[in-house]
Amino acid sequence: MTKPCSIAPAADNPPQRVTGFYLQPLLDAAAARGVTAPALERAAGLPAGRLTPLPDSLAAADYIRLLDAGAELADDPHFGLHVGECVKLGTYSVYGLVLLACRDIGQALEQTMRYEALAHDLGRSQVTVSGATARYEWISHYPHASRHLVESVFAGIQTFGRWLAGGALPVARIAFAHAGEAAMDEYERVFGSRPVFDAPANGGEFDAALLALPVPNADISLYPVLQQHAERLLGQREPGAPAIVARVRAAIIRNLAHDRVRLASIAQELDLSPRTLQRKLSEAGSSFQAVLDGARHALAQDYLRQPGLSLADIAFLLGYQEQSAFTHAFKEWSGTNPGAWRERAA
Repeated sequence: MTKPCSIAPAADNPPQRVTGFYLQPLLDAAAARGVTAPALERAAGLPAGRLTPLPDSLAAADYIRLLDAGAELADDPHFGLHVGECVKLGTYSVYGLVLLACRDIGQALEQTMRYEALAHDLGRSQVTVSGATARYEWISHYPHASRHLVESVFAGIQTFGRWLAGGALPVARIAFAHAGEAAMDEYERVFGSRPVFDAPANGGEFDAALLALPVPNADISLYPVLQQHAERLLGQREPGAPAIVARVRAAIIRNLAHDRVRLASIAQELDLSPRTLQRKLSEAGSSFQAVLDGARHALAQDYLRQPGLSLADIAFLLGYQEQSAFTHAFKEWSGTNPGAWRERAA
C-alpha cells in the first residue's frame, strides 16, 4: 500500500500544474479498476465535480494526491505503472504531436526536454550521451512524492516510445531512487527487465545507436508548424520572463511565416500602440528587435536540424524575403553561416 508522504515540491520549484490531457490516463487506469471519479475526488480531498468534466488543468499536488488515492482505492501496488500504460497519443497534447513529427528518436528526446512543461510541471527530463551509451534521467519536482509518480512517468515514456518507434523498443536498464516495495514481475512485464532500486537517481541507460532510429511515418514537413505552436505556448508560460516579453515573443512566432512581425503589426495584435509597446519592453529590460532576434535565432537552430528544410525554406519560415538576409543575420547571431552550423549540428 502507499505510504503517507509529503508532496510539497522541492524548495526551488513552486507548485505547478498538469494538463487535463495528462490527467486522463490516471482516470482511465482508475476506472479500469472500478474506481470512479467521485471516489477519487473524495479520497484526494478535492471538491465534488472537480474531475467531471475533465478540467483544462489541475494543481500538480492534487494530481499526486489522486495517484495515491487511486492506488489505495484500487488496492493496486503497481498503479503508477498502469497509469503510464494508459498513455495515448493525445496525453502530451501539442508536445506529443511535435514528437510524432520528429525525424528520429534522438530529436524526439531533444524536444521532450524543450516542451515537457506543456504537459506537466511534475519534473524535467535530461538526456546525456557518453560514447556508445545514452542516459535518460527524470528529475522530479516532487522528490518526496510516492513511487507511483516516477513509475507512471517511466511507464508512460515506455508506452509512448512504442508509438514513436512503431513497435517494441530495445530493453533499457532502468533505475529508480525509491525502494522496491512491490512484486517484480509487473516491472519486468512493463519494462522488459527488472529495475534497480535505491539508485542515486531515476533514470535509464540504453544503446546510443537508438537515438538514430527513425520515427516511422513521421511527417517532418509538419514539424515547423507544430514547433512554432509549441514555442508560442511555451513562451506564454516561461517562468522568469516578463509577461510583456513572453506575449511579444508568442505573437512574433505566430506571425513569422506571414511576414507580419513589424513593431506596428505586433503592437496592434496586442492591442497596444507602438510607443506603449516599446516603453513596456524597455521597462522589462528588452526591446522589440531583441525579442525578434531571439525568437528567430532559436527557431533557426531547430529548423537547421531538419534535413528536409532548405535554407530558402528556413528563411521563409523566419519571415525573411531573401535567403541572403537570413544568412547575414544568422552569422551575426552565431558567428558562422547557417550552412556551416548545420554541418556541425549534424
